[in-house]
Amino acid sequence: MQFRGMLLAAAVAALPFAAQAQPIEGLYIGGGVGLHLPQNTGVSRDHFLIGGSHLRLEQSAGFEALGSIGYALGNGARFEIEGNFNQNSISSIARLPIAATSSGSVRHYGVMANALFDMDVGSPWIYPYLGIGAGYQRTSAVNVAVTQTGGPFAFRTSDSQGAVAVQAIVGLSFPIPNMPGLSVTPEYRFMDILGGEKFKGTGNFPVANIQLKNQFDHNFIIGVRYAFNVPPPVMPAAIPAAVPAAAARSYLVFFDWDKASLTERARGIVKDAATAATKVAHTRIDVAGNADTSGSASYNMGISMRRAQAVAAELVKDGVAKTDISVTANGDTHPLVPTGPGVREPQNRRVEIVLH
Repeated sequence: MQFRGMLLAAAVAALPFAAQAQPIEGLYIGGGVGLHLPQNTGVSRDHFLIGGSHLRLEQSAGFEALGSIGYALGNGARFEIEGNFNQNSISSIARLPIAATSSGSVRHYGVMANALFDMDVGSPWIYPYLGIGAGYQRTSAVNVAVTQTGGPFAFRTSDSQGAVAVQAIVGLSFPIPNMPGLSVTPEYRFMDILGGEKFKGTGNFPVANIQLKNQFDHNFIIGVRYAFNVPPPVMPAAIPAAVPAAAARSYLVFFDWDKASLTERARGIVKDAATAATKVAHTRIDVAGNADTSGSASYNMGISMRRAQAVAAELVKDGVAKTDISVTANGDTHPLVPTGPGVREPQNRRVEIVLH
């Protein structure tokens, strides 16, 4: 119980501290298969003439399959409905005071509602995510039989019961190159089926039923996810030293992602603009900063202003009068390359210098 609470609390606490959201928005579907490992499932008895109240249902490793459909908000948060199924064979019921053989299998299937958060750690190739979920799981005891070795005792059941379940999810998303929207998603899921399912059975001793409790499940899944509205990647064009708009009087200065500092290449372009300003009669010089759509609107407005101010300061350093310069910020409202939200487009991170 303590382990379950610590794991779920850690997943909830980590959600607000994710730095940035993966740029995924809208409808998506997913699915996966993997290894299902039950942890120390307890067994209690009702009118068992043998055995204590601390029996253990020993199960072999089984398989897990799941599918989901969800919606991503574009800010990292996403919500999904998941359907799942797993099955494990029974190897024994441990701690019986008699020698006995056990057979049969245990199946779980149900529906979970999950809330997840994708994180951008600065790499376009990997996005960690965390999640929690709650729902309903149905447990089936399939042809379960316990037979005393060399004795008269026997118990059999094939029954199903349902209960509320909770889970915690930790995963990684690896976008597949040249296949927009498609990602490979290895993940770990811890599920706790709350309460205890009670299964009616028959036997040659007076047995009413057995009950499973503390059903903790560990699932290791390899899956795929497809997001429907991820735009295709835009191949960046070669960045020229100077891009004339009219009579060679317009210049573009480009910036690294999330930066407002000038590179050596950018300083050279600003110097070319300053040199042209001293040779061509002009009434003013417009310096307009721009940003791509990977940040919020307010953040993009701020960083585009800082970029414009950095270029204006460099122009003054190169001999242009400060009074001749007009500085403005466009944020992400004037893209050179149109994109959807949350896209890191190099040609949109720019300052335009126009000599009038």
